Amino acid sequence: QIAFMTLTLFPIRLFFAAFMMLLAWPFAFIASMGSEEQELEKPLSWWRKIVDILLKAIMRMMWLAGGFHWINVKGRRALPAEAAILTVAPHSSYFDAIPVTMTFASIVMKAESKDIPVWGTLIKYIRPVFVSRSDQDSRRKTVEEIKRRAQSDGKWPQIMIFPEGTCTNRSCLITFKPGAFIPGVPVQPVVLRYPNKLDTITWTWQGPGALEILWLTLCQLHNSVEIEFLPVYIPSEEERNNPVLYANNVRRVMAEALGVSVTDYTFEDCQLALAEGQLRLPSDTCLLEFAKLVRSLGLKPETLEDDLSKYAASAMKMKKEKVDLKEFSAYLEIPVSHTLESMFALFDENEDGIIDIREFVIALSVVCKPAKTLETTQLAFQLYQSENGTITEEDLAHILKTAMGVSQINVTHLFRAVDEEEKGEITYDDFYRFAELHPHFAEDYLYADQMGAESGLETSSLSAPNGICTDFSPENAEDKNKPLQKKLN
Repeated sequence: QIAFMTLTLFPIRLFFAAFMMLLAWPFAFIASMGSEEQELEKPLSWWRKIVDILLKAIMRMMWLAGGFHWINVKGRRALPAEAAILTVAPHSSYFDAIPVTMTFASIVMKAESKDIPVWGTLIKYIRPVFVSRSDQDSRRKTVEEIKRRAQSDGKWPQIMIFPEGTCTNRSCLITFKPGAFIPGVPVQPVVLRYPNKLDTITWTWQGPGALEILWLTLCQLHNSVEIEFLPVYIPSEEERNNPVLYANNVRRVMAEALGVSVTDYTFEDCQLALAEGQLRLPSDTCLLEFAKLVRSLGLKPETLEDDLSKYAASAMKMKKEKVDLKEFSAYLEIPVSHTLESMFALFDENEDGIIDIREFVIALSVVCKPAKTLETTQLAFQLYQSENGTITEEDLAHILKTAMGVSQINVTHLFRAVDEEEKGEITYDDFYRFAELHPHFAEDYLYADQMGAESGLETSSLSAPNGICTDFSPENAEDKNKPLQKKLN
């Protein structure tokens, strides 16, 4: 079917969809010329209403060309005065743009998107809230802009937000970012379903890439999508004062409507799992759990690099000395709590009430700098090396199993490859030279040895997170509840 459709239906659909997008461009360009903020807050003029109708019709024809012959809409979309924000989930594909083009609601987008030819003009037409990566204060400004629009009594268009912040496979709802809920105004939950026999829609870090998804979907004779507008959710006073609670409660309502479960994994966990480094995290890593506990303790990975140096310097002075929970609390300058106990348990390998603080520093370095593998490795060598600057195979095993968050790992193959002179010990310079010559050493010397083993390590082709919406939530709005317990070592 794919071969036949590729030669027949696919090129026709692709051409027609591209033509519809190009046809929409001049209308969007003219309508968005010279628009000022004050003008946008006024009711739409008669000619802009006509442009809206034309663009919606053109966009509907574009989706029709993609095989979405009918779009099943359930429920009633609330008016802007009833719900200024539409929260949409699950977010699993760029096809989630369908409800955006149906409603022309504003969305939160990366500022770079407006420079994309054709598509950027269409984006600017719907008056999005842009997030700038180059502006360190962008998150705060974005939340303030959302609050301003949400509290304008319907003067601005509704804002459509995908609170998961990244694409998932729709089997559950991950933790919602609280940015959409900080204004404390009523929101309308919107759930998406793609009830197709063969799923060619889902676009995550595993599986087909963006172009392959487009190709496979256009080769389908028919693609189904359901959009359900749930009743407006009006927050309680407690929820207005606690955006995280508000987000969790809305997520629960949406999960019940979808018939799926929820998980405490977050956007940041996805970033950690997807980091492009030489040591990619395996599927059974405990570092995602560790990262959650780090955030729960108020230790924000995004701002911890300076503190990491301080922790590392203290660990070097302690050498192989192990610490108990009370000493660990003093080391972090954080009072003992259930969350701290859970983090301590991750490193309490023998359950004897003491841990090696060096393992905490290595794990923290991975969470702070997930893509900078060699920086973490260099730090780990400094923590474990002897007076002559060398480490043993046993030390390397401790380093790598902590850096990957697994209980066991076989490093013999790797160690022998690095230790060419068979001295039984290696330096960081030895390891660095080897890594330069073998940039895929983990796949060749670690993952290959682990395939089929009890550790369940897996390799996958990882890339940057996908998604219509960026993460714009303030860094201090994190859920500090429900720490997990699981051994790291």
